[in-house]
Amino acid sequence: MRYADCPQILRDFLTYHENIKGQSPKTISEYYLDLRMFFRFIKLMRNDMPIKSRLDDIEIKDIGIEFIKNITTSDIFDFLSYLANDRTQDPDSPAPEYGISPAARARKLSSLKSFYKYLTIRTKQLADNPVADMEYPKLRKSLPKYLTLEQSAALLQAVSGQNEKRDYAILMLFLNCGIRRSELVGLNLTDVYEDRIRVVGKGNKERFVYFGSSCRKAIDAYLPERNKKVLTDNRALFASRDGNRISVTAVHRLVKKALLQAGLDATQFSAHKLRHTAATMMLSGGVDIKTVQEVLGHENLNTTQIYTHIESTELKIAAEANPISKLDFTEDQK
Repeated sequence: MRYADCPQILRDFLTYHENIKGQSPKTISEYYLDLRMFFRFIKLMRNDMPIKSRLDDIEIKDIGIEFIKNITTSDIFDFLSYLANDRTQDPDSPAPEYGISPAARARKLSSLKSFYKYLTIRTKQLADNPVADMEYPKLRKSLPKYLTLEQSAALLQAVSGQNEKRDYAILMLFLNCGIRRSELVGLNLTDVYEDRIRVVGKGNKERFVYFGSSCRKAIDAYLPERNKKVLTDNRALFASRDGNRISVTAVHRLVKKALLQAGLDATQFSAHKLRHTAATMMLSGGVDIKTVQEVLGHENLNTTQIYTHIESTELKIAAEANPISKLDFTEDQK
């Protein structure tokens, strides 16, 4: 049984989010790891285990709703403090680093919020939610890296090798459509339409993403090559050299290879940075942020707003394009 070391109440929560909410296996796994750590910490603090016990060795299968009812807001603050100051990924290291990042702490708090929402609203096993009003750790805002138009062109022009047509089509889809790497890997032949693709995103949510004529040409150039192949999953749009659907790892490698061939810093850019590039290009081209949100498949607009970092030169061009900028009613012109 999956998650056999979980208490029944946690297994029920995971099953609900997997089968009812339709969330991805990655999200379910993160919930499992985060909440398992939380329960182990609470048991340790309650002295149900020796104080010197390793957190990862603590048994939690016996935890039920009565145990959870006695968890207070203070307990949760103690857990967040532990994450910020005492948690280490490698306690056996000669010089372990303590404390995890604000982003990692925010994810764990998000898991707690989902769990308590399930207990209070969905299943009504609890009357009070101790994390309902709890604020997330403040995250340092950093601008996402992206390629310029010139760098994007260089990347596309640099593609070569045995899988040139396939790799070129993949890079085009990233740069034109801004899809995720996992979404590209999941594309089937039947997902390609005349001017758009059908994408299955996070939480198995479907959306259509339109592409331009250059992207259409890239896909058309690749399809005859693809149609000659018989794959283990013959629905797949993109094939690997061993006759399978292309993997996330293979996509990562081909992007890095193209970056190196283009003379770009492969340590600074990735497939995800091509998604950033597509979003930036859309916004700098005048596409409104709500439309970009739909294209990228973001559930919340706040996620999309990290892309509103268009270079000042582009902002200047936009200002100059405004007809008002041509009007001059200064004294010299009157």
